[in-house]
Amino acid sequence: MKTAICLLSGGLDSATVLYYARSKGYRCLCLSFDYGQRHKREIKAAKAIASKAKCAWRLIKIDLPWKGSSLLDRAQKIPSGRSGRFTAAEGIPNTYVPARNIIFLSFAVSYAEAAGAEAVFIGANAVDYSGYPDCRPEFFRAFKNVIKKGTKKGSGIEISAPLIDKSKKEIVKLAHRLKAPVELTWSCYKGAKRPCGVCDSCALRAAGFKDAGIKDGALRG
Repeated sequence: MKTAICLLSGGLDSATVLYYARSKGYRCLCLSFDYGQRHKREIKAAKAIASKAKCAWRLIKIDLPWKGSSLLDRAQKIPSGRSGRFTAAEGIPNTYVPARNIIFLSFAVSYAEAAGAEAVFIGANAVDYSGYPDCRPEFFRAFKNVIKKGTKKGSGIEISAPLIDKSKKEIVKLAHRLKAPVELTWSCYKGAKRPCGVCDSCALRAAGFKDAGIKDGALRG
């Protein structure tokens, strides 16, 4: 059986990608990060999702003391009231964590090479997103070349971002079709008992479920 490393944040997109990889016949090894983010809700969600999928799960703790993002620095206010759809006029929001996907993918590729995995799956998206430069197709094309030139296995490790060109509506429908446990996922940038409903991530998620005509199971009760 083929093996894949699945980056699992605990959010809707990463859970969908995990179930997508499983549907393609991969034995999935889930990898999550505690990188000093504002809350641990997404980490708890990731652990629960991996358990539900019956997949091995690893949590890596890393330190980013220079911060540079409202997700790391409580002195910065998390933006709200936006649609979650990026426009050049708005600029990249302060929720961008500098080079986060570069860091995460580097760990994942190292894990893949050590574990003999053929692929790394990530839930990055370049349609309904906030303009993050490390979520664009050209970034992934460049990173594939980095793997080819900088690892022993070379081109033997595929980077797969199956949601890269999908809208949030399409992602919600795919999650529903794959029976991904969306009720376990956490997307909110804040760590309260319930999603705040106003941050970019909450707004985009809500719009996706509404457009798909599917009830968000995480909002029950």
